[in-house]
Amino acid sequence: MDTPALSQLTEWQNFYVIVGTSAGALIGLQFVVIALMTEARTTAGVLEIRAFGTPTVVHFCVALLISAILCAPWHALSAAGIALGVCGAAGVAYSLRTILHARRQTGYAPDAEDWFWYAVLPLLACVALLAATILLARHPKPSLFVIAATALLLLFCGIHNAWDTVTYVAMKHLQPPEHKDES
Repeated sequence: MDTPALSQLTEWQNFYVIVGTSAGALIGLQFVVIALMTEARTTAGVLEIRAFGTPTVVHFCVALLISAILCAPWHALSAAGIALGVCGAAGVAYSLRTILHARRQTGYAPDAEDWFWYAVLPLLACVALLAATILLARHPKPSLFVIAATALLLLFCGIHNAWDTVTYVAMKHLQPPEHKDES
């Protein structure tokens, strides 16, 4: 049992309770966003939702998962590191798939800001999570800060992307019928 390193996890408990609770609540709100899209009768199809809507839920879920992993009563920091490493590796793979989905869909043309928030930042967050877990055993204190920053970054990406979706749907819904197909 690596007690000094494990005691560092205890110092982060409140942080992860806040992040995890926020992520859980925001997952529910994302379901509301999808319902609003349906009610507004947007033309978003499965490919667009897979490219932009689903990753937003996944970002919230990963922030929640990181919080749950680091709030669990681990007997060794290495065990938490393995769980976080799997999460980081899966996140990198998922981020790359998301980029492919965004490139394949034809219902919306992402601009540079979209690529930054929907693709670049989440990929960087998952790479940072993976790197931090590799370094966790040797450098626990800075690694724990990187892991915390990763959880926050994914939470903020999710918030931005959910807001972006809501404003897109609202603006599209407010346009007169003859202009809805032009955007």
